Amino acid sequence: MYKTILLPIDLNHKASWAKSLPCAIQLCQTYGASLHLLSIIPAIGMPMVEGFLPREFAATAKKNLKAALREFAAKQVPADMKVQLIVADGKAYAGILRIAEKINADLIVMSTHKRKRIEDYLVGTNAMRVLQQSKVSVLVVR
Repeated sequence: MYKTILLPIDLNHKASWAKSLPCAIQLCQTYGASLHLLSIIPAIGMPMVEGFLPREFAATAKKNLKAALREFAAKQVPADMKVQLIVADGKAYAGILRIAEKINADLIVMSTHKRKRIEDYLVGTNAMRVLQQSKVSVLVVR
């Protein structure tokens, strides 16, 4: 049923993967699907701030995040499982949707967490935005 499963995670927040990773692993094992772990570097968003950073800042940040993601996968994902590591940048929900389309994901598995109601109303969560805009199925794990 599924061939390509995308799992966005934030290595700095265990809640972003603690429940969704076991679920994604089980789905991959059940269907023989490949697992794609995605971490996103948030965009700074202000050219004035970017001007104070070294030119190689973005490349170094991606390289370091990819190494951390590789270490994470070695510890958390079964050795016999096919896993791809992806680092993207930008807004989280936009990066998830962009990468899901790029890799032709069949399913996006992601965690969500409780937020204050006013924040959800004004800003919206990444999970909500992915649910609303995704062209593929999304499994939200609480």
